[in-house]
Amino acid sequence: MNDMRRKNYKRRRGDRKDGRLLRSLNPFYTFIPFIMKERHDATNYIKEQAEISATEEYLRQLRNEGYKGIGMLHFFIAAYVRIVAKYPALNRFIAGQRIYARNNIVVIMTIKKELSIESGEAEVKVVFEPTDGIKEVYEKISAEIENIRAQGDDNSTERVARMLQKMPRFLLRAAIRFFGWLDYHGWLPTYLTDVSPFHGSLVVTDLGSIGIPPVFHHLYNFGNIPMFLAFGIKRRAYELNADGTVSAKKYIDYTLATDERICDGYYYAQAIRYFRLFLRNPKLLGKPPKEVVEDVD
Repeated sequence: MNDMRRKNYKRRRGDRKDGRLLRSLNPFYTFIPFIMKERHDATNYIKEQAEISATEEYLRQLRNEGYKGIGMLHFFIAAYVRIVAKYPALNRFIAGQRIYARNNIVVIMTIKKELSIESGEAEVKVVFEPTDGIKEVYEKISAEIENIRAQGDDNSTERVARMLQKMPRFLLRAAIRFFGWLDYHGWLPTYLTDVSPFHGSLVVTDLGSIGIPPVFHHLYNFGNIPMFLAFGIKRRAYELNADGTVSAKKYIDYTLATDERICDGYYYAQAIRYFRLFLRNPKLLGKPPKEVVEDVD
């Protein structure tokens, strides 16, 4: 996987394969994971609405340029990548009751292999660079989806799932506990974390594609994902203007589930305000960021 660690950084005692231990945080952060031991203890839920007129216009422009099928999913992910480039603490995670800065940006999505009730689902796991814009996001997602669909039921995630499925229940319980113990100590093999849908920066679910509003999704206790984003169907709203006229606007609702242990509320608020900047000026996602901020030591 790609690596966004600072140049010349040497792995130190306490670091993991997927992240470096943060040693300079306020002491408050060091004991909070011992009080709120599980992610469900520390999950905060946020619901936002976004006016998407400018975003839809930009996406239409990109589709006319040949980016077939580009949509709100790509926009949300590109905006997240850009936010992490400025606010890297969003890409921290808790493991073994310690806080780590993740080495890369890993976004996980669930896709239907076909749009039918009978069709199965597949996990798509894509690694991004903090300098990626919406075009790079589109290309990487498209390539990974094409790869998953070409593999069919023989992709890595499903192979591991089938192997575990064959175990008797008592062995499966023991195996999951053992995996959790390995993960707590940072010893889970890389080939498992690479295919695991429970290890990454963000999970995104596009519920608009199946015609429903966004849910408030929980965070998983297993693994180390600190954030879950769900967005729903587009909707129209009629609003009264200052001159007394009424105009129709288009909105999309989205929800976030966040692990409050990785950074404080003010930091999250600043990141959400930064996201709103891209809603007003979506073409900013077509350019690389002016600066990539590194997390603390």
